[in-house]
Amino acid sequence: MTAFWQGQALMIVPTYNERENLPALVGRLRALPGDVHVLIVDDNSPDGTGLMADAIAACDPGVTVLHRGGKLGLGTAYRAGFQYGLSQGYQFLCTMDADFSHSPESVPALLDKAASGYDLVIGSRYVAGGKVVGSPPLRKLISYVANWLAHLFLGVTTHDCTAGFRCYRRRVLETIDLDAIFSSGYSFLIEMAFLCQRAGFRIGEVPITFVNRTQGASKISRSEIYKAFYTMLRLRTRALPWERMVAFYRRHSTT
Repeated sequence: MTAFWQGQALMIVPTYNERENLPALVGRLRALPGDVHVLIVDDNSPDGTGLMADAIAACDPGVTVLHRGGKLGLGTAYRAGFQYGLSQGYQFLCTMDADFSHSPESVPALLDKAASGYDLVIGSRYVAGGKVVGSPPLRKLISYVANWLAHLFLGVTTHDCTAGFRCYRRRVLETIDLDAIFSSGYSFLIEMAFLCQRAGFRIGEVPITFVNRTQGASKISRSEIYKAFYTMLRLRTRALPWERMVAFYRRHSTT
């Protein structure tokens, strides 16, 4: 049976020093039903990930590589991937980590839910059926706190707004001004969840098992944590005028 997303789905995989993981990851993605294409966005990895990506792409027309001059941030890698995907006509643009913390075999569940009418689908650790395996206690705490603050300060209703395992429908990325997004690191994920909800897009979540990486090193730094908290404060000040306008409308529409 042919998957409904045949040739219409692009998986964007940002990489920086992921040589150990990339061949197996791409192989499993390309083995999925529906001919899911892969875009590798490599930030000039010193370990030769970019060269390996080129070798994989040379053998598979469903794999493309975008080389960048240096480590420019996760958010900018996503934006570059989105722009490429939109220019090539893909209807479903997905993102995931390259370290197997997200299972390639969970991708069809994201696409299924997107096809059922959701504009953004997130692979969530924090909904029923989701779980975390192998993450250090400090990383778990950081994730919980970041999500709690996003709910408290921004009113984001998504349970796992820091998750990078996502599927966006094309219309979301055509509506949101990607070039106006300030965040460049992991805080990009929080900002996108906030903007999607604020724009009225339908957001869904599917449970996943998040497995802490076993190869390579984590890319989350202390500066990324600071940037995430700063992003929430910045978005909070941006949200206040909107909240006042909505409150004014609701108050006067009932009188």
